[in-house]
Amino acid sequence: MYVLMCPCIAAPSLRAVGITNDADLRAFSQAQERCRAFGIESVMMPCSETVYLGPDHPPGPYEGRLDTPAFLAVMDRSEEAVRGVIRERGAPLCIVGVDSSPVCGVNRWYRTDDRQPGRGVFLSRFPEIPALDVIDFARYRVYLAAPLFSEAERAYNRSVAALLREHLFSVHLPQECGDSSAERSAEHTACIFTENLAALSQADLVVAVIDGADADSGTAWEMGYAYAQGIPVIAVRTDFRQAGVSERVNLMLEEAAVVTDTAAHLPRLLASPRLCPPRGDTAIGRIECQSLFPR
Repeated sequence: MYVLMCPCIAAPSLRAVGITNDADLRAFSQAQERCRAFGIESVMMPCSETVYLGPDHPPGPYEGRLDTPAFLAVMDRSEEAVRGVIRERGAPLCIVGVDSSPVCGVNRWYRTDDRQPGRGVFLSRFPEIPALDVIDFARYRVYLAAPLFSEAERAYNRSVAALLREHLFSVHLPQECGDSSAERSAEHTACIFTENLAALSQADLVVAVIDGADADSGTAWEMGYAYAQGIPVIAVRTDFRQAGVSERVNLMLEEAAVVTDTAAHLPRLLASPRLCPPRGDTAIGRIECQSLFPR
């Protein structure tokens, strides 16, 4: 299993001068961490822009700068190198690109001075291969908030965690970390709180199970904390009861999360690299993924 990755993710100095910020560097680092965590090999694609413009090149759009026969020839050679890797190794899991790049953008790119939707000029040569922006690929640490007080609840939580791990997400499940006993001393509860809060603070995403006549109070607290920290929350409610005429659950929870009625939708909603459709397929999945992750 491998991904084709834009080379600037491993070597940010390849990017145009002055455009890389701390958030970019964190995303680049986490994308590589995800690969290491799941044994995914990163195969770096050629950087056509650096080959053509040289190192320390200034930023700019495609038109008036890269729309030349010479750059087209550079991309032809780069494409052949990537096609050679695919012929030798089989299809990759996906391409990990960098949005806004006129060459390696996934969802948007600079053709002129204004961004437009679509893939950059190099990634557009591989419409059959799924592609994720590095920001989406880097979001893989999930905190699973859910009630855990009965065997049925714990079994369901384990099934959700297993599904997410199958789709290459790292999952913090409190019941696997000591929060599973009714016999809690004051010292034990303090340790549980500290450990779970640390995991929640470091999470990229929160998945919350909100079944029941009213959502579990601990789960509701975790959802509120995540929302206040700007961590996207995806809630699963399989319970068919309504909290009101237009509310499936408490409105504060519903407004703070994307709510789905089945855990089977989670891989798509969390932008699983196993499910991201190639450009040209139905765009529904990508629209759902993008709506969760503000830029």
